[in-house]
Amino acid sequence: MSKRKITVGVSGLNNIDSPGPGIPVIRALKESSEFDVRIIGFSYETLEPGIYMHELVDKVYQLPLPTAGSSMLKERLQYIAGIEKIDVIIPNFDAELHNFIKIQQQLKSELDIATFLPSHESFEERQKSELNKFGEKYNVRVPKSHMINQLSELKKLEDDLDYPMVIKGRYYDAYVASSHEQASAGFYKIVSKWGYPVIVQEFVTGTEVNVTAIGDGYGNCIGAVPMRKLYITDKGKAWSGISLEDDTLMEITRRVIENSKWRGGCELEFIKTKKDEYYLLEMNPRFPAWVYLANGCGQNHAEALVKMALGEEVKPFAGYKSGKMFIRYSYDMIVDITEFEKISTTGEM
Repeated sequence: MSKRKITVGVSGLNNIDSPGPGIPVIRALKESSEFDVRIIGFSYETLEPGIYMHELVDKVYQLPLPTAGSSMLKERLQYIAGIEKIDVIIPNFDAELHNFIKIQQQLKSELDIATFLPSHESFEERQKSELNKFGEKYNVRVPKSHMINQLSELKKLEDDLDYPMVIKGRYYDAYVASSHEQASAGFYKIVSKWGYPVIVQEFVTGTEVNVTAIGDGYGNCIGAVPMRKLYITDKGKAWSGISLEDDTLMEITRRVIENSKWRGGCELEFIKTKKDEYYLLEMNPRFPAWVYLANGCGQNHAEALVKMALGEEVKPFAGYKSGKMFIRYSYDMIVDITEFEKISTTGEM
């Protein structure tokens, strides 16, 4: 049976020491049993390695930074759609999702580009700043969290939270602080990079376990694969991990996906304590950078998302293989300066 030809736009090409999900998503799509996929890469920086991975990415266009707003994004995508026939777009950065969610209906009606994204309400309710309410609503343990906009508020929180505590950005980055001085330094680092608010969170000790999952938006968990981190970088990123058999973790994940009617891919990050209690640290509204492990475990989440974006019925995956490991590695590509110049000057390549 010949595969169907489709074109998919994918962002998150920053396959660096703190990698984006774009390249793993593309690798999963290239292994699709149903689709022959042409990939349009969307980049924000000119040194994102995925731009130059020609065996995976067929064409690249730069997008305006998310801070430019949804109208600028739509204008740029209108230009790109005049050149490329894009069937589906999979955005992979937290910071860009708000704009894509805002214009997802227009993309479909005006440009015939499908997406499969959460609703604005679902996206907002799982924000790190809303974690306490989220945990209460969906009956899942969460660490105590507070939002602050001024460093002076940190002192007041010391009555409620003990050190160490975690200082987090709204979208990315987290610092474990063992003193007021370290917490202050973390606060300023977060503000300089991601702005306000800053989240101050209770530090829960235990084992980090994460789940990559996908929901159909109607209360069905289409797929889920849990993983324990084996090697963590100084940025807190998993450099290797192993898929787990953990019925309790899967039950919690399904409950959250089903009750929230989550639509699209996501990652749930947990701490499992010595008492076998699970604390949800955050729910990321897109595939994680380690989503390719799901392929190795028998679940192609990227392919399932594309099918649902195209309006096709997808049955939940029956199971997954535990004991499968991923090991990340760095790799030097040699590229010609003319390629860098082209993406830098024209915004496409």
